[in-house]
Amino acid sequence: MAEFTRQRGKREDDSGLGSVLDLLLANARLVLGVSGAAVLAIATLVVKRLIDRATSPRDDGDPKAEQKTLEESWQDLALIKATPKPPKKQRREDLSVPLLSPARPAVPELKVCTAPLETPRVEPSPPRCLTLQEKLLSHYSSWLAVPKVQASLTPQLAGSICTQLQNFLRSKCPELPFGSLFLSGPLLDGLGALSADHIHFMLPVVLDTTLWSLIPGEDTVVRNPQYWMIKRTDLEYFPRGSSPWDRFIVGQYLSSNTLNESLHKMLVASINWPAIGSLLGSVIYPVVASQDLKLEVKHDQVELSITLFPMVEMEGRVLLSAPPEGLVENLWLESFARAEALKVRELDAGDSGARQLCLRILDSVCRSHPTLHKLSGSPLAHVVLHLSATTLDWAEESLADRFLQVLEELVGYLEKGVLPSYFNHKINLLGELLEEEIDEMGFMLYRAVSEPELLLKDK
Repeated sequence: MAEFTRQRGKREDDSGLGSVLDLLLANARLVLGVSGAAVLAIATLVVKRLIDRATSPRDDGDPKAEQKTLEESWQDLALIKATPKPPKKQRREDLSVPLLSPARPAVPELKVCTAPLETPRVEPSPPRCLTLQEKLLSHYSSWLAVPKVQASLTPQLAGSICTQLQNFLRSKCPELPFGSLFLSGPLLDGLGALSADHIHFMLPVVLDTTLWSLIPGEDTVVRNPQYWMIKRTDLEYFPRGSSPWDRFIVGQYLSSNTLNESLHKMLVASINWPAIGSLLGSVIYPVVASQDLKLEVKHDQVELSITLFPMVEMEGRVLLSAPPEGLVENLWLESFARAEALKVRELDAGDSGARQLCLRILDSVCRSHPTLHKLSGSPLAHVVLHLSATTLDWAEESLADRFLQVLEELVGYLEKGVLPSYFNHKINLLGELLEEEIDEMGFMLYRAVSEPELLLKDK
């Protein structure tokens, strides 16, 4: 009776444990999937067997029974090890491969290659950082060097056009004593960017100094010392008509506007440019819409932009027929281009300096920059001349230092809003700039002093 009770309790315990295991297995399939549930079922079976062996009575002294129990234990362990591991859970981001992909075929065994290994490829070393000196020289050689063909063809072609224009003026206006036309501009002056596409034609207007006198700029209506007026004198003794230039007088003053308008009409309507262009193997046409006296020239190898400047030389001054914009007439602009070029070349010859090289780079940078383009040309030359009075080392090896120093000097002049002319300290070369333009230029150059590469980007 006691044995029966013990066996019944054991069956009830087994029944309760089985119910729990069955419930666990049923839910495991939902949570772990098919493979995971299979592994859990095998492991549970093994545990159940171990519990049965632990609770069942031992057959003491029966070696066969012990051997059987040991074999069953190893079989259970082997069963667990032989069970395939569930595949790794697929990343949900990779939706191109199905979650249950078919088994892949076995990868064939790779044969060992007996060929000698290749020499490892040596990666090129990264480019070294260029110094500012190297960047400036590279910028000069890349952007400012004029090809030999252009450097030789441009003056030749421009000279031929200049000769044709000179012949026309002498035949059309023999009564006007124009002097001999001559060429000027960056390519010939050596201070600006060595651009072969901008040429100036300088047309001397020869005046009788007994009939004409200069009125200083301070006494003109604009109160600007850079603009002068040319007054006709002694009209009571030498009435109108005594000078061939009296036809261009407005209110007793030689009018630059009237002279320019007359020349503009001749350039546009009177000169047979197609015939001249055909003779020179090029196409030449005047710019009709421009107030300046401009010609555009297209050749197979070069393209030129030519500007004609009537000029008067009196009392050691060079005055250009380039009046300011607006309703003001009769004003002549004093030009220092010739004096600038002569002075800079003289200084460079005295100490084998690189002032001209520095100016070419600066002019190129400013001319191509949307904020700094109004600083190109004459203002830069005057800054270099001012700096040369206090700084003596202008050797090419010091190009980077002088370049930065010019930028610093420009920032200082822009802060004051005044850049005095080297040849006449009464003239402010920044006088015609707006305050907003000066602020923008100053801010840009202030940044460039610490980051000069901002100005040396590729065009």
